[in-house]
Amino acid sequence: MFRTLAVSKNHVVVKDVEISKLVDGDFLWYWIDFYEATEEEIELLSNPLHFHPLAIEDCRYHLQRPKLDYYDGYTFFVTQALNQGTLEREEVDFFLSDHYVVTYHHRPSQEINQVWTRLSQSTNIKKWDPSHVLYDAIDKMVDNYFPPVYQIEDKLNEIDENSKGRSMEALLEDLFDTRHDLLSLRHTITPMRDLIYRILNSQRMTYIHGKKEYFSDIHDHLLKLTEMIEANRELTTDIRDSYISINSNQTNHVMKVLTVITTIFMPLTFIVGLYGMNFHNMPELSWKYGYFATLIIMFIIAMGMTWWFYKKGWFK
Repeated sequence: MFRTLAVSKNHVVVKDVEISKLVDGDFLWYWIDFYEATEEEIELLSNPLHFHPLAIEDCRYHLQRPKLDYYDGYTFFVTQALNQGTLEREEVDFFLSDHYVVTYHHRPSQEINQVWTRLSQSTNIKKWDPSHVLYDAIDKMVDNYFPPVYQIEDKLNEIDENSKGRSMEALLEDLFDTRHDLLSLRHTITPMRDLIYRILNSQRMTYIHGKKEYFSDIHDHLLKLTEMIEANRELTTDIRDSYISINSNQTNHVMKVLTVITTIFMPLTFIVGLYGMNFHNMPELSWKYGYFATLIIMFIIAMGMTWWFYKKGWFK
């Protein structure tokens, strides 16, 4: 499917104009939005729009890395929006010149729909042009990057505090899931930051020179997001190391207690084993008080070793 919108020389918005009339018509500029396009509709990118086959191929095969390519008379952009529910990347492509903008996306785009509605209902059409459509759409994409990052920060704080008393295994599982989400966000945000940097430093896109301060604002937001993601990744590493250290310390404490218990029972086991050999020539076996004396000696040894280990601090 696709939809069209054109701005006449009288700054009036005209919708649903045939593509052939847009290309040959006398408009200030126009916007064509392709979404969930069929093969017949994709052919319109080649004729009558005459876009380069490589750019059309990039449109067909989604999830390209954000980039820009220069072609004769226009610039091709690959951008990535973010599904806030699943954190999946959703590609949105732009063909931009000074008198048209063509957008292409495989799924309905919330950001494109918002910009389309704003332009359709705007009372100040003069401020709009193709580069402003590009800016407004990317700005909304970047704004939608922030809520998932804030949610991850809240989740990390919850993991760090562990106010619900969850087990360490469950916390570590959530922690690794969060690191995976941060990695996915970084794979989206970092290339978008590089793309905006290229736009700001491009000398060939003369039609956006008046909008550089707007794109600079987007770049600042992406820098902030990048710093937040890196800080959160470091925090996940610190939390992981802390939990692993705590777990190791608890294991060492358990092993120390078991070692103490084993050490206490070693001489007792020796005594029991010694008098359990059942040799006939053992004088202590025929002593009337031998059994009670042995128990007392074993008790004294056990208490003495327990006191000694306690003084050494092994039970702390």
